[in-house]
Amino acid sequence: MTALTAIGTYLPAERVPIEDLADRFGLTAMQTKVFRRYHKLGSVSRDPGGTLSDLLRGALDDLEGLAGNEERVRYVIHARTFPTVTPYPLNPLRELCRERGLDHAETFAVGHHACASGLLAIDVAGRLLAADADTRPDALALVLAGEKAFTGEAQMVPETSFFGEGASACLVSASGDRDRLLSYTADLRGEFDGDSMEQALEFQRIYSDALGEAILAAVEGAGLAMAGISLVLPHNVNVVAWQRVCKRIGFPQAKVVLDNVTPDGHVFCADAFLNYRTASRKSLLKPGERYVVAAAGAGRGATFSAMVFEH
Repeated sequence: MTALTAIGTYLPAERVPIEDLADRFGLTAMQTKVFRRYHKLGSVSRDPGGTLSDLLRGALDDLEGLAGNEERVRYVIHARTFPTVTPYPLNPLRELCRERGLDHAETFAVGHHACASGLLAIDVAGRLLAADADTRPDALALVLAGEKAFTGEAQMVPETSFFGEGASACLVSASGDRDRLLSYTADLRGEFDGDSMEQALEFQRIYSDALGEAILAAVEGAGLAMAGISLVLPHNVNVVAWQRVCKRIGFPQAKVVLDNVTPDGHVFCADAFLNYRTASRKSLLKPGERYVVAAAGAGRGATFSAMVFEH
C-alpha cells in the first residue's frame, strides 16, 4: 500500500503584500481589499533572486531519509501546475538529480491535473513502485512540487488567489507503517477545457459541490465517514472557498489546516505537503488517525481530487 515515507518543505523568507501586486494586475483598491478581507489572502512568498532549482533544492535539504538511500530511488517526479515551468532548454529536475546522486533514476513530470497534480504524482509513484515490488521491494520514488511565479498567469488566479513560491519533496514507498494511502478520487471535467467567461463562471458555481463530492467519494472509498476524518489538508486557494466546501460536506472548518493561506498564498502543487508539515509541527495528527488531502485544478479541463491517508 502506497505510503509517504518522509516529507520536506521549503519557503523563501521574503513575503510580498498583495497590495504591492495590485498595479501589475490592474486591481482597484476595493478588489484588493476583497482579496485580503474576504479571501484572507495577505501576502505571497517570493524568492526574487532564486531559481526553480533553488526552491526544489531547499525542499530536498529539508527531506529526512534521502541521504544514504539515493540508490533506492527509482523514480523522480515533478508535480506541476503549468506544463512549462522554466525557459527552454533548462531542466532543473535533471540538474538536481545529478547533484544529489539520483542520476540513475527515471525522471518525468506530471501536470495533467494542474494544481491537483501533486496528488496525481503520489498515485503514479505508488503504482510504479507496486509494479516493481517483486524485483525491488525496497524501491522509493521522490515526488517534487513547486514552481516559480515567473509569468503573469503563474502569479495570480483572477478573482480567486495569488500564487506563492515554495517547494516540497516527498519520499514515497510501496508500503509503510504510517501515512498510508487508503483511497484516491479524481473527478475530471473535460467540459472546462477552454477559457471563456461562461466556463469560468460555471467553474466557480460548481467548485464547492464538485470538490466536496470528491472528498466524500474518497472517504467512502476508504470505508469511512466524515466523522472518522481528523483533519483536512487543503490546497491554499483561499479561505472562503474552504468555508463553502466545509458547509457542503458538513465538516468543521477548524479541522482544515488554513494557517498558510494568508502569509504564503497558493504555492502551486506544494500546498498539501506544506500543510502536512504545519499539522506535524502543531501535533494535529496522532498515529492511526485518518486525514484527507484535497485539491482542485483548472487548465485543459478541471480536476477535483482527494486522498485519504492513515497517519
